[in-house]
Amino acid sequence: MLSQYVNLSRRPRALLLSAAAALFVFSTSVWGQIQKDACDLNSDGTDDAADVTLAVNMDIGMATCNASIIGVNLCNVVVVQRVTNAALGGACSAGNPHTATLSWTASTTPNVSYNIYRSSTAGGPYTKVGSVGVGVVSYIDAKALAGETYFYVVRAMDSTNTESANSNQVQAGVPFP
Repeated sequence: MLSQYVNLSRRPRALLLSAAAALFVFSTSVWGQIQKDACDLNSDGTDDAADVTLAVNMDIGMATCNASIIGVNLCNVVVVQRVTNAALGGACSAGNPHTATLSWTASTTPNVSYNIYRSSTAGGPYTKVGSVGVGVVSYIDAKALAGETYFYVVRAMDSTNTESANSNQVQAGVPFP
């Protein structure tokens, strides 16, 4: 059963969320820079098949994900596609200057998912911007606008769809552009 209240306390670049049965660490980052040569994953000076192989291995967990193409240390099929396009002579489309990323450690409570809420005003009101399933410990807000500051809270939700109280808020400023 989830605690009725979830408390977050501010830490440098991270937040600590404690509930009756779990301890969570939340952090935020804002991806606002577009890297040059981000698709050159092996840093050999060219975008080629070796980079594609590395992107695939990062995506499937066979190599440590250190790509910064669509987000810091975010590896998925979109990264593989962008690296493949670059290896075939296209441009390396790196970054999305309008994202904010939240991440946290998993709850020890079984079958817990999370709902993410955002406000443009400190203290709310908050609007639900997304949710993540059981075992997922991060969320990327891809609808964040450049030059805006957002305030996020997360609510844990157990298998009976009982939602916890708001965590303390996390502030994320999205650079322009």
